[in-house]
Amino acid sequence: MRYARQTILPGFGAAGQSRLAGADLLVVGAGGLGVPVLQYLAGAGIGRITLVDPDRAEVSNLHRQPIFGRHIGRPKAEAAAVEMAALNPDCRITPLVTRLDPANAPDLVAGADLVLDCADSFAVTYTLSDACLAAGRPLIAGSVLGTQGFAGGFCAGAPSVRAVFPDLPAQAGNCATAGVMGAMAGLIGAIQAQMALTVLLGMTPSPLGQMIRFDGLRPASFRFDDAPEPQTGHRFIAPGQMRPDDIAVELRGMDEAPLPFVPHALRGPDLPRPQDGRRVVLACRSGLRAWAAAERLRRDWPGEIALIATGD
Repeated sequence: MRYARQTILPGFGAAGQSRLAGADLLVVGAGGLGVPVLQYLAGAGIGRITLVDPDRAEVSNLHRQPIFGRHIGRPKAEAAAVEMAALNPDCRITPLVTRLDPANAPDLVAGADLVLDCADSFAVTYTLSDACLAAGRPLIAGSVLGTQGFAGGFCAGAPSVRAVFPDLPAQAGNCATAGVMGAMAGLIGAIQAQMALTVLLGMTPSPLGQMIRFDGLRPASFRFDDAPEPQTGHRFIAPGQMRPDDIAVELRGMDEAPLPFVPHALRGPDLPRPQDGRRVVLACRSGLRAWAAAERLRRDWPGEIALIATGD
């Protein structure tokens, strides 16, 4: 009886439920977007979900992450696994208390049938998009800030995130500085879950190649099926992927990062002079400053430019 109200839908049936039970998903982020995604996908009977999140539950997040009320201080990935087991024991959650980065993303993506980006991080979004494009996996990405948000379907035959957003914004806030409406996070997360179920069930029209945006309660939707993939674009790497001869540049100030991300890193904002054959690696917290510095540098730098988002 658990799935009776969805299996009676036209085109769903026992075959559709079996398809969900056999699915293996990767969900990155157990926050304001990840919580509704997990609730609706686990409730729908998804067979396996690998959940990646490095953070712990905090009181200030409960207005948009209400499942963590009895788990303050506990890793969110582990707490979410406990809550989803109580919701639906048919769904097996594998929690990974770690950060998604360019080093672990390819293997995690390769093991999934579909990927959901709920991390609300520029670096994670582009890293997942690059990995999904290479592996041919569908990516359902979402973002929310203040009273605005969007959800979109990318890769697996549709354009990547880079095709729709080839450049990062000049500046951006986060939930701690700009605030976020909890219900808006729930709305966008629910849309992501619906998009994921639509892809898994092969329903039409496909959400891959579609963007849905909300500005308050004003919705808008458009398709981007023909968006061209950019020929160039700055790539993120993990600190462990540094090369011995890389030129490292720390863009965080001394007050933000008394110790640079590697001991030999140069301190910005001044950028190094071009050097043939060497890669320059630019690092900041979110990747935003590193991206902007790469834009300033790329016209003169003859070699490769890579970015690192150190996180909080």
